[in-house]
Amino acid sequence: MNRRIIREHVFRMVFQKDFYDREELPGQLSLYLEEVAAPQEEKDFLLERALLVADRAEEIDRELDAVSERWRVSRMGKVDLAILRLAVFEMKYDENIPASVAINEAVELAKKYGGDHSYGFINGVLAKLVQE
Repeated sequence: MNRRIIREHVFRMVFQKDFYDREELPGQLSLYLEEVAAPQEEKDFLLERALLVADRAEEIDRELDAVSERWRVSRMGKVDLAILRLAVFEMKYDENIPASVAINEAVELAKKYGGDHSYGFINGVLAKLVQE
């Protein structure tokens, strides 16, 4: 599985975070992974990655609130929020992913899954985060 496919699966899993409580989330993500055609080691990596993002969601959300003008996390669309959470996680906690790559990949996810203006919004929020 290449990085883009991994990122897309993790995004789909992170998206589920707001629909299940913390205790249910691992089970729901495991159900998702049953449909993914990949070796178990890759599935384990996807699950671990998604849970790491979910575990840091409150901290990430505070950072997003600090840089997103007039758009509190509570007002953001669930797709945009999941993309932003994943991108911020990659920028802050994954030393193997440069911020520019995380931003570019987030914009690509937004073009595929978000609304008409999602990619511009996501690019703007992440660019402000990099400036700070």
